[in-house]
Amino acid sequence: MKQLLNFAKSAATASALMLLISSCSKDLNKTSPTIKTADETAGSTTTPRAGTLVWSDEFNGTGVNTNNWNIDNGNPNVNNEKEYYQSANATVSGGFLTITARKQSVGGQPYTSAKLTTAGKFQPTYGRIEASIKLPAVQGTWPAFWMLGANIGTVGWPQCGEIDIMEQVNTSSTILGTMHWYNNGGHVQYGGSTTTTPTGFHTYAVEWDTNSIRWYVDNTLYVTGNIANNINNTGAFHNPFFIILNLAIGGDLPGNTINDSALPCNMVVDYVRVYDLSGSSTNPPIGQTITLKGFNNQYVSSENGTQPMNCNRATASAWEQFTVVDAGGGKVALQAMGKYVSSENGTQAITCNRTTIGDWEKFDWVPTTDGKITFRGNNGKFISSENGTQPMTCNRATASGWEAFGVNQ
Repeated sequence: MKQLLNFAKSAATASALMLLISSCSKDLNKTSPTIKTADETAGSTTTPRAGTLVWSDEFNGTGVNTNNWNIDNGNPNVNNEKEYYQSANATVSGGFLTITARKQSVGGQPYTSAKLTTAGKFQPTYGRIEASIKLPAVQGTWPAFWMLGANIGTVGWPQCGEIDIMEQVNTSSTILGTMHWYNNGGHVQYGGSTTTTPTGFHTYAVEWDTNSIRWYVDNTLYVTGNIANNINNTGAFHNPFFIILNLAIGGDLPGNTINDSALPCNMVVDYVRVYDLSGSSTNPPIGQTITLKGFNNQYVSSENGTQPMNCNRATASAWEQFTVVDAGGGKVALQAMGKYVSSENGTQAITCNRTTIGDWEKFDWVPTTDGKITFRGNNGKFISSENGTQPMTCNRATASGWEAFGVNQ
């Protein structure tokens, strides 16, 4: 169980914030039992809603992109942490951001590390915020992927709100997800935990909208917080937030027993992506015959059921027309030339050769913000056009360009 987390603004952020904010304090022994939603399904396997990619850093350059990130400098002077943050400990190479913790004396601290924030540069309100991260799992380390309310400089903490997407300490396999805010005259919080193999890459995410914040590891939902109608004074979570990546050393949560022999160690980030989830609630056109156009401006073809489906037709003829069928339970099936499209459970390219509707032939019809449609199979993955370069699949964990289709365009 976490004990305390404080936050101090870096020199890279506005000087007004430096004057107004000295720290943020968290105490996970205080919780709000009424924040849990009635329909919470912690531990169940779910999938992210379709979304439109609005911001990302794939770390494909040779250094930290300072258009996206601020890099902190110094010790935050909170939590009894032992690191000195500096830009030298954040490197980009081979498509990865690497934050390195070292046994190195700088600025009166015995360790160095790095902390990056998007404060003042990218501050979303709502969306799916995710990152693929590999953690060091070393005694004394405290890696985190989290967010703070962008108005922290004017209202302070915890009034600004905080969303911890991922925290992990020491060698533990436990992943923590927590929300912090101000209520009844002080700091309150709600969250949960799950387990994983921290030294491998995993996708850590929240899906955040007007009703709730939902925490995922590898698309498995493990806790949900209710923020609908500002319940329990959760209005802070309806404002812009900025993103933070950091690797702290020592402190009140991991303790100050640090395995110096395991240093240097790394927190490695493959990407950070943010999706807009505010697609319309347009209902599927049951009974209508439609065409589907991919990102490559080509049409999806059933191939008359004789081979895997492709998205490579310049015009739409009979094989490129699909009837939307009610498959029950809010799902649809797609029928062409008398046969149904099958996801093949994501294990091979999709086909249109089924004579009846089973689970693999059922799809969620999920609109996107730009008027397109994505299809999520019973395996929880999205259909991809593969940009027309190979047969279509149903194996994408999230939906972006290749997974969105224009209807009757």
